[in-house]
This record gives sequence, structure tokens and C-alpha cells, in this order.
Amino acid sequence: MRIAVEGCGHGTLHAIYASIQKTCQVQGWNGIDLLIIGGDFQAVRNSYDLNAMSVPAKYRAIGDFHEYYSGGRVAPYLTLFVGGNHEASNHLWELYYGGWVAPNIYYLGAANVVNFGSLRIAGLSGIWSGPDYRKPHSERLPYDFKEVKSVYHQRELDVRKLLQLRTQVDVGVSHDWPRKIEWQGDHEQLFRFKPHFESDAKTGRLGSPAARYIMDRLRPKWWFAAHLHCKFSATLNYDQETNSTSGRKLPMDADRLHTNDDTHNTNNVNLEPKMEQSPKAEAPSPLANVRNTDEIDLDMDDDDLCTAKPAIVESATSAVPPHDTTETDGVPPDLRAQLPASFARPTPAAAAAAPSMSHPEAIVNNRTQFLALDKCLPNRRFLQILEIDPISESSPITTSAPYRFTYDKEWLAITRTFASINPLTSPVSADEGEPYYRSLIETEEAWIEENVVKAGMMVIPENFEITAPIYDPSVGLHPKDHPKEYTNPQTVAFCKLLGIDNLFDASEEDREERRLKAPAPDSSGGRGRGRGSGGKDGGAWRGRARGRGYR
Repeated sequence: MRIAVEGCGHGTLHAIYASIQKTCQVQGWNGIDLLIIGGDFQAVRNSYDLNAMSVPAKYRAIGDFHEYYSGGRVAPYLTLFVGGNHEASNHLWELYYGGWVAPNIYYLGAANVVNFGSLRIAGLSGIWSGPDYRKPHSERLPYDFKEVKSVYHQRELDVRKLLQLRTQVDVGVSHDWPRKIEWQGDHEQLFRFKPHFESDAKTGRLGSPAARYIMDRLRPKWWFAAHLHCKFSATLNYDQETNSTSGRKLPMDADRLHTNDDTHNTNNVNLEPKMEQSPKAEAPSPLANVRNTDEIDLDMDDDDLCTAKPAIVESATSAVPPHDTTETDGVPPDLRAQLPASFARPTPAAAAAAPSMSHPEAIVNNRTQFLALDKCLPNRRFLQILEIDPISESSPITTSAPYRFTYDKEWLAITRTFASINPLTSPVSADEGEPYYRSLIETEEAWIEENVVKAGMMVIPENFEITAPIYDPSVGLHPKDHPKEYTNPQTVAFCKLLGIDNLFDASEEDREERRLKAPAPDSSGGRGRGRGSGGKDGGAWRGRARGRGYR
């Protein structure tokens, strides 16, 4: 099966599809089976969606997607994507469980598992932020200056669901890199190319612990990511002796992973030029409850972000590690030490360890190939075409091309199991542990078998419908109104299929009342308070948010 993998989309669908076509012509192929995009897709339907996207004003662009949404164009290749941190988050919110954003373009949702022919694909959207990890998806339109960012942060409940999988998957996809993955590849080359990554890597701040949880649990043959705007590959060889161990702290300890410098790409794809490897570096313990300092801030994200010009990326106002001795409020560390204890900064609470989980016997793969790619720009390494053979033992419903997406029986059972937990309200119930959920999931699998599988309902319906208005150029890129919230018919149909409540619905009166009470969007980029507030959150855009992003 031929799969094209793209890094960050950034709304450049025309160029991405054209690049695939050109590559296929050079290879003498008649096309590909599937395109996977690693986030920052930017499914912007109209100008109002821009008010729900975390992008500064000067980088606002309507992009290409609206043409596919309106029907002006049809995607030439079946496309699958996860969400990133620069998205029309209001649009993706409608499809929490996954769904079509346009004909032939499928969003995986906050977390999901789907089958494509005999290929089993798991995905996690968003990026890491420790303070928001255990919160619900409480953001509702119209988003304020905090919510426009927190809406795309990964949530423990979604991760918990993926961790209940007990059978093999072939491909994992996330926007954010799994934490510590840099130490399993040529990290020295990476740090030469991206000098500012080194300090974050050494303090355990690079990447997502949540994505690492899932990768270490599922051990797919491939794991694809984007976000950091560079191409990087790594190979993880899991020690077979750890298959029966129960440790599942966040993230996995580095000494339980081993690099293999002599590993070759079994799919005959040259991921990176072979370079002499240095001895394996010891990956330090992470700070589990810190914000993700590697969030790409488009205010500093120009075409030469990935060149060896650290001064462009780093600035005096870059995000500061929580335990760095440098103070951002102008108080020197020696002076702060003389203040009474009541003036001391609060120490971030340590993130609770994940419950112990035995390694499932059905997950047998011991080597995962990681590949991250750049964004689509000239002379950038943003696209890779692979020929992938599945290792999972799923029974494909579509056995010949053109393949179709189908639901995953185990995942549907997990979704029904967790449907009693409202992902939108606080507090999110605590993790009850793997044994507790396992018995419930087994019961729900029997329900899925009887009501979905035997009913012939496993093929994902191609039921895209336009919800929000299509793009009107006369509105401009800075409309004064917030986008409206819509109930997506696909989510309605999915919840009906599983017999669960659709929590992503509300009355028009409720929606309109919230929209009218909200202040007008900030024309400078939707950041909320603007440049004059000077506070931690209100001043984040003008202050600490520059560089690689505040959160």
C-alpha cells in the first residue's frame, strides 16, 4: 500500500497534492492510496473561522481548504489528518469523534482508530500542555484569549481511551513529537539544524509525554508527526524482556529503549542521509507538568525558521523553563531568595503517574520507525511516499483498491465504554485502571458485534455536509463577528450508530446567547486583551509568547 506522508499542512493543499502528483510521475506510479497530514491542516471554511484559529493577524490567510469544502475542488487523493495547534478549532470541535471536513478529506478527531484496507491507524490530535492535560474540553464558542489556545491541548481522557487498546496497530499519527524521541535518532544533527531544541531536550521539555505514552503502549510499525518544522527519523527497538513489565510512567524511562544504529528502512525508503552516530546520550527526566515550549508561534515562523539562524527563533522574550534561574519579572534570583516564603513561586504539582498497565500479548511489534516532516515550502523536506505492509491482524472489509475507511471494532467498544464520561465538563473522572475498563470493553465489543458488525455498518459513511457558510471574499480576513457553532450531522449519525448521547449539540438559543455576550474579536489576531494589559495571560502575545510559543 502506497502512503504519502506530509508534515504540517498550513492550508497549502494545492501545493501538497501537486507535489504528490509530480513525485508519482517521477516514480512511474499511477498515484497513491492515502495521504496522511500531521496537523496544522487549517480546515478554514470562511473568514469567521479565522477568529477561532491561533494565528497572529499578519499571518492570517484563507488558504486552499475552502475550495474543497465548497465543492469547487475535490481532493485528488484520499486524505487523513490529525489536528495541530494552528487549526480552525471551531470546525474540528464539531467532529470530536472524527469525520469528513470535505469530500475525500477525513479528520481523525481528538483521538481515534480507523482501518484503511488492512492498515490500522491510530491518531492523537493537538499538542502537550501540562496545566490543561487533566481538564475537560470545556472550550465553547466564542473562544476567549485563553481558550483559542487551550482548545487544541491534548487531554488525558482522550489518551486514556487510546491506552485501552490491546491489539496491534500499524500506524500512529500525532502532531506533536513523542517526548524523548529525539534521543533515538541522530540528535546531534537535529541540534545543529535546530540549536534551540537542545536545551529543551536536555530538560525533558521537547515533545508530548501523552504521545509517548501511546507510542510505547501501541508500538506501531510507523509513527508519523510534524509540528517542529524539520525532517527527523528515529528507530525504537523495544526490549522484549519488558513485554511483561507494568511500568507506565510518563514518559517511558530512556533505559528501557535502545537505539540500533545499523537499522535499515525495511520499506526501502531513504528517510535521512546516513551519518556517523555518536554514543547514545542519556535522556534526562522530563518536567511532567510544564507547558510545551516547542509550540510553533507563527509570529516568528517565517520561511527561514529551519535554517541555522537561532537568533531568529530565540529572543530575549522566549519562553523560560520553569526551573531556569532566569527571572522574567525583573527580580534577580539572589534578591528573590531573600524574600519571605510567601513570595516564593508555587512549585508546579507533579503530574500523576499513569496507572500500571501490563503489556498486551497481542501487541507483538518490537520496532517502531518514527518520521517527522517539515511544512510545505520550496526546498523543504515535507513529503515522503512509503510502501507499507501491515503487521496488524485486522480483517479488512475493503480488500482491494480503492480502499475505504472503516470503523475499528475495538475502538468503537472503547468509545461506548467511555461515553458515560462527559468530556466537556469538569471534573473529568479519575482513571479507574486497566482491569476495570477491560471487562466493560469486552461487554461493549459484544454489543458492537451484534449491532454494528452484523448489521453491515462498519464502513465509514461518506456523509459530508456543509455546515458553516462557504467563503465570501467580500468579508475580508478580519470579520468583526465570532463564528457560529454548528451541530455536525456526522456527529449526530455516529452517536446514533453507537447509541450514545451527542454532547456536542446545543439549542440555537443557547448558542446565540453566548455569542452575543462575548466581546468582539480582537482585530490584531484574536488574542483578547491586546498589547496594553501587561499581565501574564493578557501580555503573553507581546511578551513570552514570542520565539517558540508560550503554550
